Amino acid sequence: MRAIQVRSFGGPEVLEPVVLAEPHAGPGELLVHVTGAGVNFADTHQIENTYLSGSELPFVPGSEVVGVVDPEGFPRRVCGFVAHGGGYAERAVVRSNLAFDVPDGVSDAAALSLLVQGLTAWHLVKTCARVQPGESVVVHAAAGGVGNLAVQLAKQAGAGRVIATASSQDKIDLALDLGADVGVVGSPEAHPRDIEHLLMDANGGGKVDVVFEMVGGTTFDGSLMALAPFGRLVTYGMASRTAPHPVSPGNLLVGSHSIIGFWLVDAMHPKRARTMIVEPLAELVAMVADKRLRPLAGHTYALSHARQAHEDLRARRTTGKVVLDPTLDGDRA
Repeated sequence: MRAIQVRSFGGPEVLEPVVLAEPHAGPGELLVHVTGAGVNFADTHQIENTYLSGSELPFVPGSEVVGVVDPEGFPRRVCGFVAHGGGYAERAVVRSNLAFDVPDGVSDAAALSLLVQGLTAWHLVKTCARVQPGESVVVHAAAGGVGNLAVQLAKQAGAGRVIATASSQDKIDLALDLGADVGVVGSPEAHPRDIEHLLMDANGGGKVDVVFEMVGGTTFDGSLMALAPFGRLVTYGMASRTAPHPVSPGNLLVGSHSIIGFWLVDAMHPKRARTMIVEPLAELVAMVADKRLRPLAGHTYALSHARQAHEDLRARRTTGKVVLDPTLDGDRA
């Protein structure tokens, strides 16, 4: 089968198209004939070996796939989390307890968008920030895979004002179309004080209640400065690859601020999977099926173009869900 393999750590250039033996499903696993593999920003860290959990070489990246189980017998279309890595491939093994049927009318891209990114957005709004009616919510990278869903879920939670930030006006327009109330073009290189003022201006001059932050660096620093009393900053990534300044307890005490971290992997523990993965995902799928939630489809790349997908993702040239499609490379093996 065709796959993308990493044999040395580095940037997008280490993503090599290869031919590998087909994997085999063990107990509690399913072999999926992949029609789409999700690309997440975490993948760009994994291939550098800068992710929260380390990787051993060689490996096939990718944590989520959509496709068909048993296509020659009783075909079943599913999306799910891979069991041992290896999503960027024509075949992948997924964990049975973390595989979900895809309803008719839900596209591959939409199904994939609900796994890592949809579940992350759900937990940002409901588990971490616990957004309350009338609160102001800042969504950084609001046209991205997590951001576009967080905008919609925050509005449905009753947020009084959703403030979307993005790197271009086109991306702001997308976020506004999805329900954001205000959009501001920002830069991760801006001074923290400028970011604070930018967010406060977008909130009518007042400080903000909630910030969803995955940029790091000065964006984190400025967002923390912009918090209102009892405000919550939820951090779930560090796309800039620049750490924010250390935060002293005193900076949290004055204003009663909270910094909350979120990593979806922690929700996948067997003791938590049903309430933190299975049930929220069922809710998300139902919302897409009845048009209450509109995942933003991004670009679909051929599997062999994984390097280009990573380059575009890192350069902030993408919006919505980025997908690798093995079927675009020709006849499947």
